[in-house]
Amino acid sequence: MDYGQLNNGTKIPLAGLGTFMLQPDEAENAVLAALKNGYSLIDTANAYMNEKAVGRGMKRSGVPREEIYLSTKLWPSVYAEARQAIDDTLKRLDTDYIDLLFLHQPVGDYIGAYRAMERAVKAGKVKSLGLSNFTKEQIEELAGQTEVK
Repeated sequence: MDYGQLNNGTKIPLAGLGTFMLQPDEAENAVLAALKNGYSLIDTANAYMNEKAVGRGMKRSGVPREEIYLSTKLWPSVYAEARQAIDDTLKRLDTDYIDLLFLHQPVGDYIGAYRAMERAVKAGKVKSLGLSNFTKEQIEELAGQTEVK
């Protein structure tokens, strides 16, 4: 498996399983099959409505959690309650931490939500932060007002 490196030094697998558009039973079985066949990166999102199934697939695989790279995303409708949304996501995924947490869309109070994500990093709930669907200008705006790059 090839890896990239994030700003904080964390290694990320360059290939993995995305669970967009998978129904819960499909997601659980796909995660199980992917992990059994050597994949280590699993990507889901609050908006995909399959985080519980992803968590079940991870547990069923028997692969130790520290060998799985898990990424998920917060949807804009939860940005105002990002702190609680992160805890809810951890609960749905049945895990103690998320390897990479993205803001899914650049709408609403995404800066406030990102700050909540930074607090989750400091609390050990999240290892790395990311942005999805942001323009260069939005990234620069956020980077100028936050700590974790």
